[in-house]
Amino acid sequence: MSIWFSTGVILITLSGCSNTPPAASAQDNICDIIEHDRHWYYAAKKSEKKWGTSVPILKAFVYQESRFVHNARPPREYALGFIPLPRRSSAYGFAQAQNPAWHDYQKATNNYSARRNNKYDALDFIGWYNSVSNKRNGISLGDPYNLYLAYHEGNGGYSRKTYNQKPWLLDVAKKVRNQAWRYENQLKSCQVAPRICLWPFC
Repeated sequence: MSIWFSTGVILITLSGCSNTPPAASAQDNICDIIEHDRHWYYAAKKSEKKWGTSVPILKAFVYQESRFVHNARPPREYALGFIPLPRRSSAYGFAQAQNPAWHDYQKATNNYSARRNNKYDALDFIGWYNSVSNKRNGISLGDPYNLYLAYHEGNGGYSRKTYNQKPWLLDVAKKVRNQAWRYENQLKSCQVAPRICLWPFC
């Protein structure tokens, strides 16, 4: 195998693995998201098979949490206009996972190398978290509204129904549900090429 062929295989395999988010105008259409980077589909499908949350629901969570920005985090406030203050939370990455939940995920899955700015790890985290919500609170994996409430409030908060004191959060959960439904309808018409998995880039 020539060095040029080997290099070509690597470039083909890694193409579409960029952290550049899809354009804002494309984020409402799951087919456009997949066309921008097919790994959004492969990663979501892998999580779906492992944990049971569908591709459209997984994508709706990412849309709401980070708008597909790999290093998204809460804005930082400044004292006197220039002294940086601590961020409101440790939420980071595609899934906006906070430090405690991410550490729980790493421990539960024995995946200590997982990174919050990696598509595959972030979508695996969302799938894992929803599976915990299903086990602890009996939330259907096909119920994006209640899954998101548990995702935002934590499963303890969900069981205490803390979301009832947050009308704005109920509105956000409805948006996530509607986005998941929209993605589900769109996904039926998407053209997704089969993944070519070449070691060691699988």
